[in-house]
Amino acid sequence: MKQDKFLKSQKILRLATIDKRGGPHIVPVWYLYKGGLFYVGTNTATEKAKNVKKNPKVSYCVDAGIRSPIYGVMGKGIARLILNKKIVSGITKKILLRYFRSLNNSTAQELLAQTDCIIKIIPKKITVWKF
Repeated sequence: MKQDKFLKSQKILRLATIDKRGGPHIVPVWYLYKGGLFYVGTNTATEKAKNVKKNPKVSYCVDAGIRSPIYGVMGKGIARLILNKKIVSGITKKILLRYFRSLNNSTAQELLAQTDCIIKIIPKKITVWKF
């Protein structure tokens, strides 16, 4: 499916969560797309993680192109926090290897050490656009 290939090839997902006042909070994040699910590594102290803990409803957008072809996928879903250290470490390594050639550098190691949870996004509604 073109949409799955696209989501696996892109590097930035814009994640929207609902903040404590009921407003949107949107951030660009690195991610892993696998098996129809999105995984985002983060820290439980971040606003996005706190928001997901209080309200699992999220929206997301991945898009590319400022000239033709323009293609994007956006959707709504339910997010859950994964806190199991072994699972978090394994997924975090897979995410980081999408952005770094190896984990043998200080930035990758710092991000690996700081990541104590994974936001797992289960898509419920998906919209695709292309021009």
